[in-house]
Amino acid sequence: MDNRKFPIGPFVCQDTYSRDELAKLIATIETSPATYRQVVEKLSPDELARTYREGSWSVQQLVHHVADIQLLHFFRMKKALTEPDYETVTLINMDGWAATPDANQAPIEDSLVLFEGVTQRYVRLGKSLTDDQLAIRYYHPVRQRNYTQAQALAMSAWHVQHHLAHIRLALE
Repeated sequence: MDNRKFPIGPFVCQDTYSRDELAKLIATIETSPATYRQVVEKLSPDELARTYREGSWSVQQLVHHVADIQLLHFFRMKKALTEPDYETVTLINMDGWAATPDANQAPIEDSLVLFEGVTQRYVRLGKSLTDDQLAIRYYHPVRQRNYTQAQALAMSAWHVQHHLAHIRLALE
């Protein structure tokens, strides 16, 4: 079951990331919307309803979730960069969001467009960060640890790959 829950393995956070490592992570983030579009845009309603394991989200919910979380990651980074008192990360109820009518009924095209747009902005911002900005931290109460902006970019890159693997499992 664990290989279906974490098909690419759990997120492993490094203490630091070199500029080359960050460039690769940002490239993963940057190319992810096109990869998702290629995998999901021609799926039938039955295929969009598939899940990767019992009790998991459907392909449709995953597409909407990835767009939502990309927006959340961008939002968190902007807050961390612009609000010195942003010490605790903004959280959402992911299962709650995946259960809303838009996550279950809206065309995935809506989220593909959102995912493409927010990723362009997020990547542009990520590429522009100075070493001091990459070191800005916030606390994640669910994970019970602090993350730098460099680590947050690594988590974002992992996240898009993680759910793409879930979609591919569901479509097997």
